[in-house]
Amino acid sequence: MSAYAVTNPSTGEVLAEYPTASDAEIAAAVDAAESAYRAWARVTPAEERAAIVRRVAELHRERLDELATLIVREMGKPWAHATGEVEFAADITEYYADNWEKITGDSPLDILGEGTAVIRRAPIGPLLGIMPWNFPYYQVARFAAPNIVVGNTIILKHAPQCPESSAAIAQMYKDAGFPEGVYVNVYASNEQAADIIADPRVQGVSVTGSERAGSAVAALAGQHLKKVALELGGSDPFILLSTDDLDAVVEQAVEARLDNSGQSCNAPKRFIVIDSLYDEFLAKFTEAMVGTAMGDGFDESNEIGPLSSLTAAERLAGQVDRAVEQGATLVTGGKRDGAFYQPTVLTDITPEMDVYREELFGPASSVYKVSSEEEAVELANATPFGLGSYVYTTDPAQADRVAEAIDAGMVYVNCVLADSPELPFGGVKRSGTSREMGLLAADEFVNKKLIRVAP
Repeated sequence: MSAYAVTNPSTGEVLAEYPTASDAEIAAAVDAAESAYRAWARVTPAEERAAIVRRVAELHRERLDELATLIVREMGKPWAHATGEVEFAADITEYYADNWEKITGDSPLDILGEGTAVIRRAPIGPLLGIMPWNFPYYQVARFAAPNIVVGNTIILKHAPQCPESSAAIAQMYKDAGFPEGVYVNVYASNEQAADIIADPRVQGVSVTGSERAGSAVAALAGQHLKKVALELGGSDPFILLSTDDLDAVVEQAVEARLDNSGQSCNAPKRFIVIDSLYDEFLAKFTEAMVGTAMGDGFDESNEIGPLSSLTAAERLAGQVDRAVEQGATLVTGGKRDGAFYQPTVLTDITPEMDVYREELFGPASSVYKVSSEEEAVELANATPFGLGSYVYTTDPAQADRVAEAIDAGMVYVNCVLADSPELPFGGVKRSGTSREMGLLAADEFVNKKLIRVAP
């Protein structure tokens, strides 16, 4: 079977296969990106680049059903989540088109001497993007759109299980009117991706994926002195210290945990609850998880679908089984049927267990009881990850203290699923090294050139 294939995770049926690129095709892709870069960066005005990017956003909306269908086929995403992702990708793409002046304009500096100084943002060249399967459109939009507006060109290696959605993205860039080579989709192997990184014409690489993938790519990028941006995993804490409406909190906790069938790096996965609310929260949370409708993504009555693949479901089942073997309590769930995995709740987890440090990538949650704000923060930070975090409290001063104390790139107070194109996304520790979305994303792969002029 080809590495690039569409396998319906609901049934295990292989629906389509696509050949991996030849070495000659990879060489041609890099040639095209380098050739296009010279004119795109130096000849095409930023306003014109932005106008074509805006057309890509429009095409996302015009082709909504077609694009959503592809990712339900490829990775089992529930229909409502699939259409929502396409719409969000359109919003992100449009954001960078709207803000082209801010991300390409000069930044004057106050200087001590006479004359003037500015920071001029200039593109650096072709970039390689290595993207994951869990959000096939959203992940690409937040990498490609700002960099193309800035003036870089893109070589995109998508996950092998996303050949059709990746081709659809490339087609939108073509149909929008981009010159050949500004956006190039490649069905590359890992070895060919390494060759692209090594090519001296390629100036940087962005990876969204697992720790293992990020570490491997970062090592290659470092070897070849290339800039690398990493967006990796997360085991985000959801801290509940006080509330006037526990039912609303539980509803949001479940909705966030099961977003994308639980396969979201910044979903809350560890629920840390003050002792006075713990029993009631656990009972309501468990009831809601059990009541979640699970099935084929094309059936709009289903709230979650299968995991993206049989391998992903087997991996999650192994983690949960091992946690129970090591002494954790399985409150509900823990059953796998092919690529489907029941919504699962674990408690009584201790630092000696593997699951204490692992990311559960699927509809499984761990719930902890704490007796104080300080204990909650200590437990929240007891992880190798540091992506997002969630704090629920009725005390604004407490919210500020906890947000300050959490080791994470993002803190959301009394809200979930509040991502927006203007808000930067990224983490610390083993969750990554960069920021995507917002204006910060456009600064990852630019030459912040100092221009100092004497009077």
